[in-house]
Amino acid sequence: MGRVSGRTEKTPTESSYMRKLCASRWFPLVLKLPSSYPGRAALSTLVKAKASLVSVASSLFEAAGIPVPSQMQGQSLLRLAKGTALDQPVYSRSDFSQQAFGMSLLESWRANKYLYIRAPQPELYDLTVDPDASHNLATSAKATLDTMAGQLASFSQHFDGSSTKAGLTSAEMQKLASLGYVGLQKTSSTATTVAGIDPKDQVRLVNKVLEAKALNEDGKPERASGILQHVIGETGKMYLAQYTMGESFFELQQYAKAIEYLHKAIELQPNSTWAHYEMGASLIKTGDYKTAVVHLEIAASRLEQFPEAHNLLAEAYEHSGKTEEAKRERKKFSVPR
Repeated sequence: MGRVSGRTEKTPTESSYMRKLCASRWFPLVLKLPSSYPGRAALSTLVKAKASLVSVASSLFEAAGIPVPSQMQGQSLLRLAKGTALDQPVYSRSDFSQQAFGMSLLESWRANKYLYIRAPQPELYDLTVDPDASHNLATSAKATLDTMAGQLASFSQHFDGSSTKAGLTSAEMQKLASLGYVGLQKTSSTATTVAGIDPKDQVRLVNKVLEAKALNEDGKPERASGILQHVIGETGKMYLAQYTMGESFFELQQYAKAIEYLHKAIELQPNSTWAHYEMGASLIKTGDYKTAVVHLEIAASRLEQFPEAHNLLAEAYEHSGKTEEAKRERKKFSVPR
């Protein structure tokens, strides 16, 4: 994960956090048609129009000669290649700011010459004269802003509440509550509203957390924990800060402290599979196998192809007197002779 740019004292113009995220998502899209497709040779060309991944499915339907279902979002990219369709609006969304930092999610809508960013502080850019999106027109072009906002709202309503990411079960929530986790709520895994803290107002703290995460990955947990102490001192509601601090203390073999921060991370993001895994590993190090079982059962059920999660769960089962359960977990990755 890289650093992001936002408002700074040295930059008088507003630099868009979402624009940086959007820029990282633009990449060439190559469609290879079947050799039997009529007019295939004529379509072997570079199309400079914007395309969206939501249109790939309808393109495949058309290439296969199957009618595109009317309820399917997006239009066939083959029509763009043939020149029979206009440049399409492009929708982008980032939940990272909400899930990792407890801020608002962000959405963008790029249509014709404009880029609209739906955020607590909305942004609008005319990319024909401002390709770097450095001059926000949100206050001076209110009519255009409202039009773009309406188009985005109409499009994004098709996705609200449609996330298939599994949350915690009621039984798992009850087990966590019995361990002292407070304020847990069984909510949708993905928020659907733009509200709360605007991420571009907290870029400084976000960059510090990402820097600490990189230091952990480079084997420098002591430096990472020092940075995170300052971040958590300013705000204790960033999941990724709490989780990364837990990682740091685990690597420093200070397992009691790791448990403290991982507990806070799980309270902020109960669905975090890796927080449960790290918590289980830390609890095993302290000899609290019974509590480790609760967290590792959650982690292992979601990390079906990750042997270490099942091996740790088997270890916790064995020390908790659950011999059969331990055998079952170990069999999942045993190599037959």
